[in-house]
Amino acid sequence: QKKSKKSSETLTFKRPEGMHREVYALLYSDKKDAPPLLPSDTTQGYRTVKAKLGSKKVRPWKWMPFTNPARKDGAMFYHWRRAAEEGKDYPFARFNKTVQVPVYSEQEYQMYLHDDAWTKAETDHLFDLARRFDLRFVVIHDRYDHQQFKKRSVEDLKERYYHICAKLANIRAAPGTDLKIPVFDAGHERRRKEQLERLYNRTPEQVAEEEYLIQELRKIETRKKEREKRTQDLQKLITAADTTTEQRRAERKAPKKKLPQKKETEKPAVPETAGIKFPDFKSAGVTLRSQRMKLPSSVGQKKIKALEQMLMELGVDLNPMPTEEIVQMFNELRSDLVLLYELKQAFANCEYELQMLRHRYEALAKAGSIGPLSVEGAHPDGQAGLGIEEGKADAKDQIIDVVGAPLTPNSVRRKV
Repeated sequence: QKKSKKSSETLTFKRPEGMHREVYALLYSDKKDAPPLLPSDTTQGYRTVKAKLGSKKVRPWKWMPFTNPARKDGAMFYHWRRAAEEGKDYPFARFNKTVQVPVYSEQEYQMYLHDDAWTKAETDHLFDLARRFDLRFVVIHDRYDHQQFKKRSVEDLKERYYHICAKLANIRAAPGTDLKIPVFDAGHERRRKEQLERLYNRTPEQVAEEEYLIQELRKIETRKKEREKRTQDLQKLITAADTTTEQRRAERKAPKKKLPQKKETEKPAVPETAGIKFPDFKSAGVTLRSQRMKLPSSVGQKKIKALEQMLMELGVDLNPMPTEEIVQMFNELRSDLVLLYELKQAFANCEYELQMLRHRYEALAKAGSIGPLSVEGAHPDGQAGLGIEEGKADAKDQIIDVVGAPLTPNSVRRKV
């Protein structure tokens, strides 16, 4: 009975109502261990969260003095350090880097370093400050004795110092050695600072004007690229039309006899932009002739509608009987019509650009920025032709690049 009472007394406490199981597990466990003081990474769950600390002895630390090699006054400092590191150098002494400033003798100065604009006392003062402040020329200029010596700028101090360093390196170098002589361009440094000062002192209006000019320059470059691309496309269309015409003439004049295989393969190359490029059905299997009459997906809906309209105007059936000869002739006709449609579009764009430039030129001539037009003849539509001398051609090109986005002639007249 006594044993049963003891076992009943050692039972775990019941979790209070309203307390979550995770919170209760942080307070108590089956072994009644105290909650851990440090977080631990364990894979056994939240119940075994005791930190496993090492059983080794702690390394002793001592409050010991040290000196900094960067200081020349012998100052003594104290800090905590491990007892095993007693007597070792200060660990941060490796960062104490000094600049090696050259030293010259009296004879070297008189023979090689003499300058009428600099006295020896002023040069000695400059090199003394360079050793003290590790070539920080802004600090050197601040601590420079401007009362005793002539007032110098930072660029003057740099130029004198590096000139002497280059002279001493050339004098003391052994013959045949490759030297890396420091060179300082004082004029370039002055211009750079002056430009930086001007950039910093700009007004908001000047900044806005510069941004506007940059945007206009980007627009001009974009329009120039578009013009070049349109010119290339137009040249491709003209070449394609000429090549197609010559190829058709050669096919008509050629005899019906079969030519050797080499001559059949040597056909003039037709650009891809010429008309329609129908797919070749060379795979094995059965294909329909009507399938070869189907327009490829590269032809847009606008071209398809224009092609259908031109075929209706010519009185050609849109879906003819697909015999071998009709399929070939029908595809060639549609290819030529598409090429004709593209040439008409290119011609219309060129006419529009020509008219637009004519009106702009007239507007600038009225404003007085350029000379008037010399009319040599008239077009059938009643518009005056452009008769411009060769000397004004460059001015016209500049006008084309500088003007804004393309406008219609009516809008130009309204603005004028």
